[in-house]
Amino acid sequence: MEQPGPTAPMGDSDEAPPAVHRRPPRPARGSGGAVERFAAALRRRVRSGASVAARASFAADSGDEFVAGEPSSSSRRRDTSGDASSAGGEAAGGGGGGGGAGGVDFSAFTFRAAAPVHRKAKESPLSSDAIFKQSHAGLFNLCIVVLVAVNSRLIIENLMKYGLLIRSGFWFNATSLRDWPLLMCCLSLPVFPLGAFAVEKLAFNNIITDAAATSLHIFLTTAEIVYPVLVILMCDSAVLSGFLLMFIACIVWLKLVSFAHTNHDIRKLITSGKKVDNELSAADIDNLQAPTLGSLAYFMMAPTLCYQPSYPRTPCIRKGWLIRQIILYLIFTGLQGFIIEQYINPIVVNSQHPLKGGLLNAVETVLKLSLPNVYLWLCMFYCLFHLWLNILAEILRFGDREFYKDWWNAKTIDEYWRKWNMPVHKWIVRHIYFPCMRNGISKEVAVFISFFVSAVLHELCVAVPCRILKFWAFLGIMLQIPLIVLTSYLKNKFRDTMVGNMIFWFFFCIYGQPMCVLLYYHDVMNRIN
Repeated sequence: MEQPGPTAPMGDSDEAPPAVHRRPPRPARGSGGAVERFAAALRRRVRSGASVAARASFAADSGDEFVAGEPSSSSRRRDTSGDASSAGGEAAGGGGGGGGAGGVDFSAFTFRAAAPVHRKAKESPLSSDAIFKQSHAGLFNLCIVVLVAVNSRLIIENLMKYGLLIRSGFWFNATSLRDWPLLMCCLSLPVFPLGAFAVEKLAFNNIITDAAATSLHIFLTTAEIVYPVLVILMCDSAVLSGFLLMFIACIVWLKLVSFAHTNHDIRKLITSGKKVDNELSAADIDNLQAPTLGSLAYFMMAPTLCYQPSYPRTPCIRKGWLIRQIILYLIFTGLQGFIIEQYINPIVVNSQHPLKGGLLNAVETVLKLSLPNVYLWLCMFYCLFHLWLNILAEILRFGDREFYKDWWNAKTIDEYWRKWNMPVHKWIVRHIYFPCMRNGISKEVAVFISFFVSAVLHELCVAVPCRILKFWAFLGIMLQIPLIVLTSYLKNKFRDTMVGNMIFWFFFCIYGQPMCVLLYYHDVMNRIN
């Protein structure tokens, strides 16, 4: 039985063609049948898997984005011709193995000039709206190559000019033995935490009053910070040894304040029956207990400044990971020494006092010192906040290792100070900022008090080992407050731009720190001379 052939066009005979293989006559000029069959075949091709693959290949070749399964502009158009025209188009395109209407092959339509190239609105990759949504791995690699090339030239130039300046006694020499009083002072600092523990035991057992316990804690914390200051001033010690002692003494002081303040609050909640605003969780209840000698010893060694009776712990110590971190720590510590001896020392020694020489000479020296200073500061951050604190946390199985956040993306100075040193930030928020707010002090004054305490500690760590009191470090910290106001204003005015981040990098790493290094070096040299 013969199959009926395609329907004849309008104006032809009503009889069916005598054979299946007979080709229908070409439609008259101006009729819409060929256009309808072309559109139907094109829609069928666009919906097919071959068209999706062709579009993907075209997108890869043209650099455009292609999402699998995304309908094209042609496939999104509705067929308004009805089921009859679609059926007619399918019949017309049935011959030739799906090649298309009238024997035309539409499988490569995506590659033809008729295919649309511009399909949606898109921003340029480097525009302000899209720059942080793109991957910049290639530009990062370019920066690495440029840094390697530039610094290789600087290293070669420095070696040709000064030679290798790393002395054989860089790690240890005979003059280090004269600093033994500072070492003995450092080893005797645990006496003060033991005294604070004894005070809390007496207070929890109601042997002494709360006011007496507070007075004893004030005496212990004051003595703990004054004792190393007196030792450094009385001994003819090196600046580096004095700095290390003051750094450790300030850490112990911060821990003692947290220990006393936290236990005072716990004692109030337990002994006085004071109500809390929110319902306590199981972890909160576990931390509402009297201190033990073990909890105090763990706190004094843990990489945190905020005391609590218990901490989140990791299940085990990863020995292989720990060994790798220790090796990296030794490498970067040596790199810091190399930068100081090979680059910073020659620049500083051959420089003039920045406040007494010419302006251009001072600017040239600061800019020359800024590059090695940035490298030194980044190495210091990586060694201290990433490697050393993680090494301590791994040995003690300390769980909370948020020692820093993405401070490099900070858009204001305030955001930077809240992200770059999380142990100190949490201590300030917990023991200074919130207590000030609870006592009715305004937010602005609380921020000022927080920066004032930080500035005093910075000044102690630098001025005491150098044996000069010029308040350069104190002013450097306090001047962050107007910079916070400035960067916050710029962020609100320009709607969340990175201007504040640029200001931070300029003042803190390019201008501020090199200027402080020059000021303290020349003041120390003038004092010695």
